[in-house]
Amino acid sequence: MVSYIFVLSVGLVAGCVSGVVGTGSSIMLLPVLVFTFGPKQAVPIMAIAALMANLARVLAWWRHVHWRAFAAYAVPGVPAAALGARTLLVLPSSIIEMALGIFFLSMIPGRRWLVRQDFRLALWQLALAGTVIGFLTGIVLSTGPLSVPAFTSFGLSKGPFLATEAASSLALYVSKTITFRELGALPADTMIQGLLVGASLMVGAFAGKAIVLRMTAPTFQNLLDALMLCSGLSLIWTSVH
Repeated sequence: MVSYIFVLSVGLVAGCVSGVVGTGSSIMLLPVLVFTFGPKQAVPIMAIAALMANLARVLAWWRHVHWRAFAAYAVPGVPAAALGARTLLVLPSSIIEMALGIFFLSMIPGRRWLVRQDFRLALWQLALAGTVIGFLTGIVLSTGPLSVPAFTSFGLSKGPFLATEAASSLALYVSKTITFRELGALPADTMIQGLLVGASLMVGAFAGKAIVLRMTAPTFQNLLDALMLCSGLSLIWTSVH
């Protein structure tokens, strides 16, 4: 019971963070879920929870969705996410944890480099990004550090960015969740756990909308880097112990 209370409390905070910066819920929650349930069970639980968190952000910002950008990103990203999910389920747990940790840490300088380059993406380039990020979403789950610069490089910001990124991520997580279910990785107890965690994320996501316009760009950068650093180090530590 204490573990569930702790997980749901972190989920509430993580949902609020993701509602503000467009990502971060998986980065914050995944190490907690890995510690509580183990890596093989944590990833399907987080897939359901992330699906619900993105649904909350879409509902909160529905009128701001950029549908052309959503289609360009999600149409190739959905089958790529399914392929990535199938790849994930055949990997050893220790490799999953190490890959997640290294990915988060590498994206701290990687994301800042992308920002400094001031890239501007066309729709076809956004579709390529959706394919690559979709596959990675199937494997490492949290690819917000990649999808954030992809959509901002397309020219989206604030409400339109939050809405479109959430709608696109929702499509990818639906694909991944269906794949997990088909492959038997989503038994009833795992689905219930995912729904409980997802409910806390949804509440936090709606709360985050109230402060989204108050956060400065430097605060966003520092918050996201701190989340990736802590989560990356914790996952690497778990994989070697």
